[in-house]
Formats: sequence, structure tokens, C-alpha cells
Amino acid sequence: MAGLKFRVLLDSKEEDKVFRDILINEKETFESLYKTIIHSFKFKGDQMASFYMSNDDWDKGHEISLMDLSYSEEEPTEETPSVMNSATLKDYMEKSDQKIILVYDFLKMWIFLVELISIEETAPNSPEITLSIGISPDENSKEEIESPGDFTKDLYESEDDEEDYGFDDFEDGFSDEDISDYDSYDY
Repeated sequence: MAGLKFRVLLDSKEEDKVFRDILINEKETFESLYKTIIHSFKFKGDQMASFYMSNDDWDKGHEISLMDLSYSEEEPTEETPSVMNSATLKDYMEKSDQKIILVYDFLKMWIFLVELISIEETAPNSPEITLSIGISPDENSKEEIESPGDFTKDLYESEDDEEDYGFDDFEDGFSDEDISDYDSYDY
């Protein structure tokens, strides 16, 4: 059995680098790696998360989600996300510097860049944090990404828009005279 050593970098706007090196048995699941990463950065682990297999350009590839999000009983395809508790690490390691993206909390979008940095001859019995650099930010320190609903609400509720487009003419609603022309149409 081999041990897989991953470097996990927290993608942040802070100037200080915050990363952890994790050594884990190749037969462990992505769920075990996920829990170790979250624990090492002192996050609660109570949010949705997904790993994405990646390439040298850090493009998102195949998804490995925390929970089974499939809705059908059809046979899985290449596009169907795998589930962390059944996806074994060794089955997804294609090359010695394999890159993986972990997205945690889809509202705050914490992003961890995970890279396989070495393959050890001996594997630990349980995952180990072998190096810890930098102080992890508080999980709640990041603002939630504004939803499109909030943006459009602000966009359409501006008083300036009403004046600019003449909407103030309709404050009292329609009168009988306004709709009298429509009575002559045969529906």
C-alpha cells in the first residue's frame, strides 16, 4: 500500500500562504480526505462540498460530491458525479502531480487547491497532517456571494428607474377609460 501526500492550498486574497500537507493511504476514500482537509483548516464541515478532478490549468473536471445528488435510477454516465464515501483515492490518481479542486460551502465558495506532491512507499493507518503553514481564516470571515435574485431586486426597485422610464404615470393603476378600447375586441 502506498501513501499519497497532498499539498492543500487555501485559495485566498490574503498575502500569506495557508496550506497543509496531508499524508493518506491510497485506499482511503475522498470522504476521508475531505474530513482531514476540513479538520486541518478548523472548519466545521457542515456545508456542502465537492471535489473536482483537475488538470495543470486547474480546470474543473469530473465531480465527486459529498452527497449523492442523482435523482434517477438510470445507469451512471461519465457526467454523473461520484460520491465521496465510495470514491477511492487510488482510482482517480492519474499522474504523480494530480490536481484536484475542493469547493466547500457553495454560498461562500471556499476553494482549496489540492495537488499530489509525492507517493510514499509506506501508508499511514489514518490520515496525517505532516505540515501546517499559515493561520487558517475563520470559516465565517468570508462574505456570501450575492445571489442573482438580490441583484435583480435592487435593479428593479430603484426609484430613479421609475422616473427615467415614466413609470410614475401608473401609480393609480388603470382607469375604466384606459381599458375601454379593449371591450370592442372579440375574444
